[in-house]
Amino acid sequence: MSKQVEFFFDVGSPTAWLAWTQLPAICARRGAELVYRPVLLGGIFKATGNSPPAAVPAKGQYMLRDLGRFAKRYQVPLTMNPYFPVNTLGAMRIATAVAGTPDQDVVIAALFDAMWKTPCKLSEPEELIRVLNEAGVDGAAWLEKSEADDVKQQLRENTEAAVKRGVFGAPTFFVGNDMFFGQDRLDFVEEAL
Repeated sequence: MSKQVEFFFDVGSPTAWLAWTQLPAICARRGAELVYRPVLLGGIFKATGNSPPAAVPAKGQYMLRDLGRFAKRYQVPLTMNPYFPVNTLGAMRIATAVAGTPDQDVVIAALFDAMWKTPCKLSEPEELIRVLNEAGVDGAAWLEKSEADDVKQQLRENTEAAVKRGVFGAPTFFVGNDMFFGQDRLDFVEEAL
């Protein structure tokens, strides 16, 4: 497959969740590969001077309504996580460790679902293990792998590389050199493919 969509994401972003629910079908329709690029959204915000939408109260309230609109449009559940904002460092290290392995799709689905479908406190190691075990993979093994220095370094490098490419938030997509930001730009992603 020569066509690719690079998906820069943090499972702590509800808009990344919404985008992720649609991306596999878009890629299948267009014969493209979905390439996961786990990043730390907080690190991107810090490096770019950006801030979460909720930092502006009116924008945060609007975004909550808009998230509901997109969930309805996409016909997917979206349950606001009662622990939001959740420290996703552990989850994103796991997403980094699992990238390119046979467990990748199952693990990423489990992490996103645990944030936005059946929310839990995903910052807790025991919750990460439970969520992954329930998805049918060895949660303790993936947590252990995620704590390796090379995985931690890879997540830092992913985040730094994203910033260098112009990423300022999540979700961000690249089709070739063309960047698209936000779940509301998926039609442009599909057109680019």
